[in-house]
Amino acid sequence: MTAPVAHMAPNDIVGALGALAHDARLTAYRLLVEAGPAGVPAGVIANRLGIPPSSLTFHLQALLHARLVNKRRQSRQIIYAADFSVMNGLVAFLTENCCGRGYARSAPLCDPVQPAASPCSGRCSA
Repeated sequence: MTAPVAHMAPNDIVGALGALAHDARLTAYRLLVEAGPAGVPAGVIANRLGIPPSSLTFHLQALLHARLVNKRRQSRQIIYAADFSVMNGLVAFLTENCCGRGYARSAPLCDPVQPAASPCSGRCSA
C-alpha cells in the first residue's frame, strides 16, 4: 500500500519548512523517516541525537505542530513516527514542476515499505 499525499496549503508548507530549519529537528525527522511507520521511542531519539529529553520534547513539539510527525503511547513510552502523507505532500509541492518542464507529480514520492523513487524519474536530465 502506498502512502497518500496530503494536500498542503501554503501556510502549512511554510510551517513544515520552518520546523525542519533546525539541525536537531532535521536530524530527528530524518531518523523517523528512516525508521518508517513503526516509529521510534522518544528516549531512543534523545540518545541517538545526544540531547536532553527536555530539549528533544521542544523540538518534537515543533515537528508535531507542523504535522510532520505523529505520536502514540505504547505502554510507558511515547513513540514518534513520521507522517508520510504530509512528507509526500511537502515533497510533491517542492517538485511539482520538476526541472521547470511542467511535470506534475501524481504519485507519492515515498512509500515507507519500499525505497523512494527519484522525484524526476529520469526526466530531469539536462
